[in-house]
Parts: sequence; C-alpha cells; structure tokens
Amino acid sequence: MTRCDLVIIGAGPAGMAAGAQAAALGLKVTLLDEQPRAGGQIYRDVDRVAPLRGGILGADYTRGRALTAGLRHAAITHITGAVVWAIEGQFRVSYTRDGRGAQIDADRVFLATGALERPMPLPGWTLPGVMTAGAGQILLKQSGVLAHNAVLIGSGPLLYLIAAQMVRAGKPPAAMVETQTRRDFIGAARHIGGALRGWRYMAKGLRMLSEIARARVPRYTGATGIAVEGTDKAEAVTFTSKGRSHRIACETVFLHHGVVPNTQAARSLNIAHAWDTAQRCFVPQLDDWGQSDKAGVFIAGDGAGIGGAKAAEYAGTLAALQIAFEAERLTRADRDRRAAGPRAKLARELAARPFLDAAYPPYAEALLPDDSTLICRCEEVTAGDIRSYAKLGCIGPNQTKAFGRAGMGPCQGRYCGLSVTALLADATGQTPDETGYYRIRPPLKPVTLGELAAMDNITPDAPEQERPQ
Repeated sequence: MTRCDLVIIGAGPAGMAAGAQAAALGLKVTLLDEQPRAGGQIYRDVDRVAPLRGGILGADYTRGRALTAGLRHAAITHITGAVVWAIEGQFRVSYTRDGRGAQIDADRVFLATGALERPMPLPGWTLPGVMTAGAGQILLKQSGVLAHNAVLIGSGPLLYLIAAQMVRAGKPPAAMVETQTRRDFIGAARHIGGALRGWRYMAKGLRMLSEIARARVPRYTGATGIAVEGTDKAEAVTFTSKGRSHRIACETVFLHHGVVPNTQAARSLNIAHAWDTAQRCFVPQLDDWGQSDKAGVFIAGDGAGIGGAKAAEYAGTLAALQIAFEAERLTRADRDRRAAGPRAKLARELAARPFLDAAYPPYAEALLPDDSTLICRCEEVTAGDIRSYAKLGCIGPNQTKAFGRAGMGPCQGRYCGLSVTALLADATGQTPDETGYYRIRPPLKPVTLGELAAMDNITPDAPEQERPQ
C-alpha cells in the first residue's frame, strides 16, 4: 500500500491543472485516469493527435498540450488505464489496471470526473448508427475517423464545434437539426450582459457558424417531433421545423443537447447535491475553493457544474491552492495572492454561461419522452414503465430498482438517472430535489473477482516508464 498527499481522479483540464499546481507547491500527487494518455475528453490524446489533426480540431484543442506538459514533474505519479471503483475511509482509493486490483491511500481526494453527454431519448435513438455527438468527436480525435452523411441533432455550442470540425476535415454534415427556438433566444436576452463580458466565447461561436454557413450545411431550427427511422440501422431522420415536415436520409446520427456533471464518484461519498434549474441537472454543493461538505474532498471542472475546459483549468488551480494551504504549504495571504488571477479568469470564462444555458436548453421532448421510448438501455425500461411505477406509489429513483431494475445495469444509472428523476417528478408533482437521484455505492465501475484476487500481488505504483524523466 502506498500513500500520497493528494490523489486526483481524472486527467482532464481540472485534474491536470490541479496536479501541476499541487506538485509545484511540494505535495506528492497521484493522478489516476482511465485513458492511456492525459487530456480527458476535451483534450483527448492531445500530445499524439495535435501534430496530426490540430488544424481540423482547432487551437482550443491543441492548447491542452500546455496542461499535459505540466504533469512532467517528479512529484506527480500519473497512472494510466486506472479504473477507480471505490473511494472509502479518509481516503483509500481502489482501482483496477491491466486486469489487477490496486489501492492507494491519500490525505485528500480531488474529483475531476468531468461531464457526460445528456441522454437524448427519442424514437429510434437505440438504432445502430445513432450515437452521441461527443462519441463522433472521439472517433475524429483518436482515430481520424469521420462519419459519412451524418445528421447532427440537438442544440448547444458542441454541436457547432463538431460541425465546424467536420467541415474542416472535408466531410460536412448532411444537415443540422436544431431544437432551440426564437423564444429561447428572447428569454436569454436578460443575460446579454454576461454574454458581452464573455465576448471571446461568443465570437468563437460566430466564427464556427460562419464556417458552417460557408459550407452550405442545411440548418433547421425549432425542430420538434424528431425521430430516427430504420429497421436494423439508422436510415433517415424525420422532424417538423417552422410548420413543415422533413425527412432526411442518412447513415449516421449524432445526438447532443448539452452535457451534465458526472456525479457518480461524488455521490458514492454522500456529498450533498442540489438541482441546478439553469442547467437542468444535479450539481455537488461546494465552496469557492471547490471543497465539498465532506472534509478532504474537492471537486472541480465540469463535474462541479458545466463551465468548459478553461473554467475547469482555473477551478482546478484554485482547489489545489486551497489544498496546499490546508497542508500548510502556503500561508493564507500567499494562497489568496496566487488565487487572484485564476479567480478573475474563471469569472470571465463563466460570464457567458447563463446566456448559453438559456439560449440552448435541452430538447423538451427528450426530457419527458413518450411512453414507448426506452429510458434505461441496460435493463430495457421505457418511459411508460417509469410512469406506471409512479402510479403504483414509486416516488424516487431508488424505488424504481425494485419496481423494474432501472439503473441496475453496467452503467449504474449514469445515462438514465436524470431521465428517471424528471419522469418521476413530472408524474408525482414533486421537485427534482424532492424526487432525488440514485444512491450510488461501490463498485462505481464493474470489477471482477480475478481483479480483486490479484490485488495483493502487485504494487499500485505506476510502471517505471510512466514516471516523469
């Protein structure tokens, strides 16, 4: 069993920034990440991919190389391919790697688990050829694979980013079917002050829209009644826009209507969460330094509320400064002096967020889909099933497990949890906070008996070749 001052879970922008800052202040850091190389989802495999496809993916993506460089510090042990499945005590982290279990003890835990794409259950969403837009972007980043004749469906900045990247790669999408409406933009106008303060973010969005327009990609806004047609695979998308019905033949469909915090690890520690009305999801309750109500547990990045890559980086730095202060590596005055810059940058980065949240809300018909639509793909539970459970007296997600096994599959509710909460809240008249969420217990990810049996036979240290030189 090894021990460190700080264990960080997740090597995205928040985790990398926190690790570099903590190590620079004298803390011994262990960084656990499931991916083979640092970067997280935003900067996935950036050191290898940037020289190959940096022009397609853009400067915002290649910026991640500065963060990965910060991990080359003697006080940081970066363990790749590590799947964390339990965080217990004060604190023992259990994980598996290469088919073997391992554990590490730490004085403090930093959760940088990032976000998940919000599930978009609509008719036909389980057909082969239908995937999240983020999954399509992963194919491009990691493998250089581009979908042919793809239709992008949903709303939000990520949809524009992926469309622009497809244009740059020479395979523009066949169409963009967008769900935001003119009314959404009118409602977002009350946040125009923040949008102007975040003008760089807004300008970037306008540049992407310009790229899409120059490529003559058809765009349909205010879409409703969206469905994917097909028998053995996706064959077409049907919808209504501005009073007209449309059908677009396609082979691939990318769905996206926002991202939500990945709160599984935080919930396993019984950290308090509350419903965020603007982002329509649960977020952990944290102070200004990212500290939770459980002493020694910090959270930053999109796992603490959606803010984007740069906001995650700044929040990770702030949390590391507080951790160093608690570990008596910094005085309060020094902590506050060092924090001034990142805190100001964080505020600027988040200024446009209320406008974006209001202008690009989730697709309403996917938040409360019709009865026949599958909600829990692992256990094949439909929206109608959830509503029937409510009529029988089910008032919370944990009870649905007894009624029909919703949330009991391999994903443990990661992808159906918010849908179940929304359906139950709508059926019972409760608020999302009153309805609640699944109770998450270890193991957070599947672990085999063989991996557990091998735990005592290895050291959890990273192999020599993974240590900084």
